[in-house]
Amino acid sequence: MSSVPRPALAIIGGSGFYDFFGDDATTVDIDTPYGAPSAPITVGEVAGRQVAFLPRHGRKHEYSPHTVPYQANMWALRSIGVRRVFAPCAVGSLRADWGPGTVAVPDQLVDRTSGRAQTYFDNGGVHVSFADPYCAELRTAAIDSAVEELPMQPGGTMVVVQGPRFSTRAESRWFAAQGWELVNMTGYPEAVLAREIEMCYAAIALVTDLDAGLEAGEGVSAAAVFAEFERNLMPFKRLVQQAVGAVDGVDTCEHCRVHAGVTLPLELP
Repeated sequence: MSSVPRPALAIIGGSGFYDFFGDDATTVDIDTPYGAPSAPITVGEVAGRQVAFLPRHGRKHEYSPHTVPYQANMWALRSIGVRRVFAPCAVGSLRADWGPGTVAVPDQLVDRTSGRAQTYFDNGGVHVSFADPYCAELRTAAIDSAVEELPMQPGGTMVVVQGPRFSTRAESRWFAAQGWELVNMTGYPEAVLAREIEMCYAAIALVTDLDAGLEAGEGVSAAAVFAEFERNLMPFKRLVQQAVGAVDGVDTCEHCRVHAGVTLPLELP
């Protein structure tokens, strides 16, 4: 085990974000009680720090949003020492003025998924504090790392839907009417699993489309989402790299360390 890298920071990449380091990285194969993660973890250097990278959907997009092994992914990262996680992701916008190419760093989350394993605590009387689902320190680092090419929105509520289908127009209009700004398929249960095993977590969302209820036409397509993500990939990667360098400290912050006195299901290093 002494030869296994021990990065304190991790990036979980979403659609179009399958490779972060190129060939200059160490690969770590991890098995967990919840099965294998989406892909082997790669560890490389970003902004002078050792950083783990895990492609959420697998290296070749093998996993749809509802089949991503979220428990295994978060467990695997924590088991090699990760304490803080940035989660770049593609999102639809529920606001016409937050168009494609906008980056948002959400501060709230609404869960509209179903049937996903969303906890490590299937036994015992454990409750999880989740009023503020994202780490304030990581959010600040991401907001402060804005790049000129991508307009920044320093907040917003992200509603996470089950997928793999996109929203109907009626659903999209309903979400927007609630005052929510973003819609996504993968942000939950990732965020709450990180909280349960005492990892700081923040989503960094790249808007790829206006959701179906905001404009006429054929609605959202996967091809259009991937194309828009690819168009903005280089500045988005640069923003994430700068956010890693802006993180002050590499241990879990006090806000995200919620289980003092509770025996966690993981043998924490």
